[in-house]
Amino acid sequence: MMQDLRNKTKFVMIIVALAFVGLMVFDWGMDITGQRSATGTGELGRVNGEPVTYEAYNTVYQQLYNQARQQQGGELSAEQTREVEDAAFDQVVNEILVRQEIERRGIRVSDEEVRQAAKWSPHPELAQQEIFLTNGQFDINKWQQFLASPQASDDLLLQLEQYYRGALPRQKLIRQVTAGSYLSDAELWRLWQDQNETATVDYVSLDLSKLVPGEVAVTESEIEEYYEDNEERFERPASARLTIATIQKGAAAADTAAARARAAQVRQEIVAGGDFAAIAARESADPGSKANGGDLGTFTRGQMVGAFDTVAFSLPIGEISQPVETSFGYHIIQVQERTGDQAKARHILIAPAPNDAALDALYARADSLESLAERVGLQRAARATRAAVRQGVTVTEDQPVVPGVGSVLEALDWAREEAAAEDGETVSPLFESNAAFYVVQRESYTPAGRQSLREATPEIRRLLILEKKRARARRIGQQIVAEARRGKALEEAARARGLTVATHGPFTRVSQNPVFGQATAAVGAAFGTPIGKISDVVESTAGLFIVRPTARVEADRKVFEAQRLQLRMIASQQQQQATAARFLQSLREQAKIVDSRAEVLTSRGATPAS
Repeated sequence: MMQDLRNKTKFVMIIVALAFVGLMVFDWGMDITGQRSATGTGELGRVNGEPVTYEAYNTVYQQLYNQARQQQGGELSAEQTREVEDAAFDQVVNEILVRQEIERRGIRVSDEEVRQAAKWSPHPELAQQEIFLTNGQFDINKWQQFLASPQASDDLLLQLEQYYRGALPRQKLIRQVTAGSYLSDAELWRLWQDQNETATVDYVSLDLSKLVPGEVAVTESEIEEYYEDNEERFERPASARLTIATIQKGAAAADTAAARARAAQVRQEIVAGGDFAAIAARESADPGSKANGGDLGTFTRGQMVGAFDTVAFSLPIGEISQPVETSFGYHIIQVQERTGDQAKARHILIAPAPNDAALDALYARADSLESLAERVGLQRAARATRAAVRQGVTVTEDQPVVPGVGSVLEALDWAREEAAAEDGETVSPLFESNAAFYVVQRESYTPAGRQSLREATPEIRRLLILEKKRARARRIGQQIVAEARRGKALEEAARARGLTVATHGPFTRVSQNPVFGQATAAVGAAFGTPIGKISDVVESTAGLFIVRPTARVEADRKVFEAQRLQLRMIASQQQQQATAARFLQSLREQAKIVDSRAEVLTSRGATPAS
């Protein structure tokens, strides 16, 4: 059928590089369930009775693993690998659910729809190929000329057809799902107001330590009643109490000095006329930008780490910065554009890297820590290898991060397995994170479950004390409000209770708010209370407040109208994405999903990558 497109399209032939043709010939046509293959390699689960094949799972896993490895700039830790495995399984499940929904709705595509899609909507990756660009922009004429030329072989056209026959039904499904998504002009204006109107306020924070000092009585019956009314709150994740011996991977002083010197050399090369993009591709340790010549795109103030952000919003446009030190290494920055709180820049990252001898010594220390810990115990092994030791470190499935080490879910899994074994070990094998090598000693392990009333009592007592103190502070705050509304200065009424009036702003309704929190009653009072008037006592997770607005800047309607079409496009895309995400989540909740990976892969003695 796709050959008809070539026959019906009258364009001159263009010359296409063989390398580009090779790029296009990849497995677009494979259904995500792996059903194209006549010989299956087993199943790792089922979705509404339909198998999730090992072949399909492994294909997605390899793609995600390679992407993550490229972003990481090296090998992944065991925990990161597990996250990739879970993401791959979820992606395969989602694809199966989407295809099943397409079949249930009877969504089909015609030959003509495939022809038109091929003619006017190339695959996104192909649209970025240089051969189809004119002045850096995709040129539809070049694409259509290619389709009409002998360079578009029958095999290639067949693969294109398979791609469109898979992609178009999904596009139709998305259109059906999001058909009701619409933002009126009034709703779009409100979004604009939320993002652009600002308020500045005076406020009083009702400090509990000053208003309600000392102890507050809580009875046993109150604790029992709270426990019975909030049992679900006391579900606890699995946790372990560990002693951790760590050997940091951080670069030595000599490595840092070498990186600083290399950054200075690279900067001098650029200043002398070297091509920034080419040097970035050669030198940069940032895998996310080096392939693009160090291009970071456009970012907002506060998005980058502190030192980088400061330079990006102060460096003259086009100038090459001195090496800027951050936790990642040394950056050479060039700001290309800057408007208000947005900047477009590129950079080259020179990261400290230990030399081969230092690496050999590091791995030898780590191996010694492991072997000695098995023979003489963790404490003696740590002293012998100069490893840092921390005792009584509690980690849970919900909070597995240990400062200086990172996530220690591997250690938690080990503690679970060893606690279940009759002759379980108390000292682990060597684990590795991005930041350190570490060995742990299990002090205790607590499986997931519900806390008993006795276990929960200290936390309940704390919550009830806080609740009672807030109630008393609220009453005092209401007295302050009443006095201020009767004519006493807010500052005087607050000072009589040991409190002060502070100022905060300007801020928007939706910006991160370090004082009041985001989308809270206090933020609402800042925009809803008349200028100079006193709000009621308002509450947020950050505390209790009295708010007095002092200034507000309204959103500019003219600026809104000038950008309305672009704003509508962005807001509509976001709304459609949210609708599609909710729809997919609904499919998952209604589906019968069986995940057999643990049993199947364990029985094979394999991982997806093997």
